[in-house]
Amino acid sequence: MIIFIDDKPIRVLSQQKLKLDYATTDFDLIIDAGLDLLNFSEFRGHVLILNADSLTATKIFDGLKLQPKNLNFNAIYLVTESEIEVEISIKNCFTVIKAAGGVVVKGDKVLLMNRLMKWDLPKGKLDSGEKSQIAAIREVEEETGVKARLVIKLTTTWHTYTQNNQNIIKRTKWYLMDCLDDSKMKPQTEEGITEIKWVDKFELAQAMSDSYSSIRYVVNAYKRAIKNSLIYGN
Repeated sequence: MIIFIDDKPIRVLSQQKLKLDYATTDFDLIIDAGLDLLNFSEFRGHVLILNADSLTATKIFDGLKLQPKNLNFNAIYLVTESEIEVEISIKNCFTVIKAAGGVVVKGDKVLLMNRLMKWDLPKGKLDSGEKSQIAAIREVEEETGVKARLVIKLTTTWHTYTQNNQNIIKRTKWYLMDCLDDSKMKPQTEEGITEIKWVDKFELAQAMSDSYSSIRYVVNAYKRAIKNSLIYGN
């Protein structure tokens, strides 16, 4: 599970995954949740928190919610032996909203849109009773005018924000999608979208320097799918 709070990633992972995927990571601060107190003012760079449990997760997210604009860390790695329990405790700190979105491709190009001066991917909340797959297709068409079909699921992201004094965590399921028809492509300006364009891999890389960490995470999931030959036989 990866959660973005103020666009900073917090990863919940097992000890095994830590050893497999982050063995070479140079952590700036290492905390043992069983021994050390959590002092958020000391968080900096890449923070590794070992032996985390549900109470640890609740303390972290309750603490970070109180000072979202004073976060000096780049990322937190929350290592636990009970991932499911920790994930549940995190969700219980927020009101959960479900959403879906897509990485839409046309040949070797990807559909990007500029929303609020940042490069973004089409996504939006699920309607009542709606399935994620249906919502992803609908949101792509509503926000960009592009008709698309699903290929595979890429990943799931969680990000937090505050709305009407409520602490929200939005779960977004992301899908790779093929363009079926872009003849009516246009930005949904009432949603703050000002530009839509197809970009090649070089333009995509440039655009990601002016985007969000959560969107870069999704784009990287798309790149891994291509690299691992999961789609298109590449």
